[in-house]
Amino acid sequence: MPAVTTPDILVLPRIAPPAADAPDRKIDRVVASMRTLEGAGFPVRRPFPTAAFSQADPFLLLDHMLAVYEPQEAKGAPWHPHRGFETVTYLMDGTFVHHDSNGGGGVISDGDTQWMTAGSGILHDELPSEELVMKGGYFNGVQLWVNLPKSAKWAKPRYQDIKGGNLTLLSSSDGGALVRLIAGNLGEHSGPGMTYTPITLAHASISPGARLTIPWSPDFSAMAFVFEGDGDAGTERRPLKEGELALYGPGQSITITAATEQRGRTGNFEVLLLGGLPLHEPVARYGPFVMNTKAEILQAVEDFQAGRMGTIPAVHLGGDE
Repeated sequence: MPAVTTPDILVLPRIAPPAADAPDRKIDRVVASMRTLEGAGFPVRRPFPTAAFSQADPFLLLDHMLAVYEPQEAKGAPWHPHRGFETVTYLMDGTFVHHDSNGGGGVISDGDTQWMTAGSGILHDELPSEELVMKGGYFNGVQLWVNLPKSAKWAKPRYQDIKGGNLTLLSSSDGGALVRLIAGNLGEHSGPGMTYTPITLAHASISPGARLTIPWSPDFSAMAFVFEGDGDAGTERRPLKEGELALYGPGQSITITAATEQRGRTGNFEVLLLGGLPLHEPVARYGPFVMNTKAEILQAVEDFQAGRMGTIPAVHLGGDE
């Protein structure tokens, strides 16, 4: 990690610094991750939802998938349904193979992103590649669940295969940080991900001792999750370490700073920056279904049991097994 980089950060477009009078967002709180197992039993670090922090509107879940697998040990998430939201999987190391009942799918690795809109309902699986299962290896990625507004919960399912080379690579204004913009906007720059819910999603690699200050939509929530390394968040320098999530308060810019010494695999402070327009809508959730009412959840369960969310294809329509 990271897989997508550049030999010379100084040739990249730069994110213009916030206006001098733009109020910086203070840190509301720092949340630690809980460790749990997902899918068929792969380990994740989860900052939300937890008993300590359950609401991150418009986001529903954030899992950091991090493991060093021995041969025959890697696991994924076999076929399962979803309705009412989007799953975004950004993979920095390792390989995942995706299939779904809508004909979408592909292989992601080394900085790729798969963006699946479940919408009205879909079945899918996410599995490690055969090579990773056979040989083992380092696996590092994140999955984010993005809630859909009521008006889009019945949208037709779709799949976006965003290769790492298509991410928008940017430099901080002083060249001290490389920012990979996956979706949304940072200043005048846009990421390739298409979204129903307005969000911004980016992966920043901040050099030791460097500070990243960027404009952020005042209407959006704002968070920073640490993949690797040590540093601090906000102009008040709130300490922040691996596996922790910083929640920013209101304002028009966010600041995050890397410690002068980094001991991780990359030597940088690796951070996921995310935020979005809160939906302020009722949330009814039951496992893989997220709707607005209990009645809609019961309907989702009935539709899944009746096979109305699609069927598992005998052969993946995209050609990848």
